[in-house]
Amino acid sequence: MTDSSEEAKQIEKLYEFGERLNESKDKSQNVNDYEGIIDATKNSVKAKQLAAQLIPRFFKFFPDLSNRALNAHIDLIEEEDLGARVQAIRGLPLFCKDTKEHSSKIVDILVQLLTAEEIVERDAVHKALMSILRQDVKDSLTALFKHIASTEEPSTDEVIREKVICFIRDKVFPLKAELLKPQEEMERHITDLIKKSLEDVTGAEFRMFMDFLKSLSIFGEKAPPERMKELIEIIEGQADLDAQFNVTDADHIDRLISCLFMAIPFFVRGASGSKFLNYLNKHIVPVFDQLPEERKLDLLKALAEISPYTTPQDSRQILPSIAQLLKKYMPRRKTEEMNFTYVECLLFAFHHLAFKAPNATNSLCGYKIVTGQPSDRLGEDFSECFKDFTERLGIVEDLTRATMKKLTQGMADHNKAMAAAKSDEAKDEIKIQKQNTTTGLRTCNNILAMTKPLHSKTPSFIGDKSVNLSWKEAIKSSAASNATTTGVKRPANAANGSGNIASKKGRGAGGFQNQLVNRALEGISYGGRTGARGRGRGRGWGGRGRGRSYR
Repeated sequence: MTDSSEEAKQIEKLYEFGERLNESKDKSQNVNDYEGIIDATKNSVKAKQLAAQLIPRFFKFFPDLSNRALNAHIDLIEEEDLGARVQAIRGLPLFCKDTKEHSSKIVDILVQLLTAEEIVERDAVHKALMSILRQDVKDSLTALFKHIASTEEPSTDEVIREKVICFIRDKVFPLKAELLKPQEEMERHITDLIKKSLEDVTGAEFRMFMDFLKSLSIFGEKAPPERMKELIEIIEGQADLDAQFNVTDADHIDRLISCLFMAIPFFVRGASGSKFLNYLNKHIVPVFDQLPEERKLDLLKALAEISPYTTPQDSRQILPSIAQLLKKYMPRRKTEEMNFTYVECLLFAFHHLAFKAPNATNSLCGYKIVTGQPSDRLGEDFSECFKDFTERLGIVEDLTRATMKKLTQGMADHNKAMAAAKSDEAKDEIKIQKQNTTTGLRTCNNILAMTKPLHSKTPSFIGDKSVNLSWKEAIKSSAASNATTTGVKRPANAANGSGNIASKKGRGAGGFQNQLVNRALEGISYGGRTGARGRGRGRGWGGRGRGRSYR
């Protein structure tokens, strides 16, 4: 242990080195002084703290001593004394302020320190990284993302990788306007870095990166079509649309549906959904019955939301599959169960697809729509198809009206219960029940609005926004209407997902009514669920970690 007099001499000597270097006009001549500062890293704690300030300050003047100086400074970062470590960390950005070639190495050092347990040390690391990013954003970002992209760094430690992602999310992304300059050049650079990092990511990480990309000006409202195509191709790649589909692969199903929902805003902006639709039509719809129950509704919701933005060619291609599914879920008898939300989704998709390929419904439903094309098939007899389809429509309408009656009564009961409720807990529970009932009524209203025009031999298909899906926010808030009025939308105060409303003829009104309300929302929502497949290092879509899956 160094005594106080010896320590004082060391500190005094360091100040002399520093003063001579400050006063010197040609600092490169003061080699002995800088070497003295480097050697001080082996002295007392206070001498080390002072050396940690002086080494980076004069580093650029002594290129021949750069390796020795940097190694001595790194030794200080590994010191037991917290003060010396923090001072050394704070000095790291100075090593690359005027010598850019050291930026990547300094970033690598700081990345390893992101796991620091001491708050003051971790804060110093964050500030040092931000300082380097402001000095040399391009090389610094490249060095940071190197610790995320598994293809280049297969041995990257998972803990460090996670820390880097959190740092980028919490510190870098919020300051994109300040850091990404010149804007277009740097936005393109970070986009390319992100694209390279998506080989092996979790669902949450992918959503985070996509949300950031959407916020960039190069993908803004005025972005050209090729930019939307670029984003869609990123999502298509993540959805594994070139992979052979295995219905038992829960992770791929989750990945596919989550990506489908992420792609919808870009379909709205004119990007093509052909690759998604072709994959769904070829691989998913034929095995729809084998999909996990909790994912069937998610898929149907996605199909419904995509349908207004499909091309006529894609609409004609997938319409037979949708019509077949619709018939499957429209009962032939009133005694059969009906999943109201499935029917709402399928009717909505059917209308919007048929609007763009109307004569395709002639052979599917027995309609007589004339376009003058051979595909009208007017010379063929599809009367049995029409009879079966319209009979099913009638059953759907009868079941829907009966259910609306029960739901309306249930709403009256909820209002009475709310007036009598004493505790906040009881009131909250009733509010949820009312919300579910309202969503159920919206679903029923939508079904009746969409079945009504389909009874005609030459129906007018809905291709506008006159029907708003029950789980979506209403475009314009409207006053609540009589629940039994066909096609009038209720206020949209339901959460995403309207769940499975089941109906069966002949059950007692009381028990059945409660069952309807309880099942109105059965916890089906967007987003990935736990999967076990993973890619690359083995991250499942539901969670990160080698070979592990998290919800």
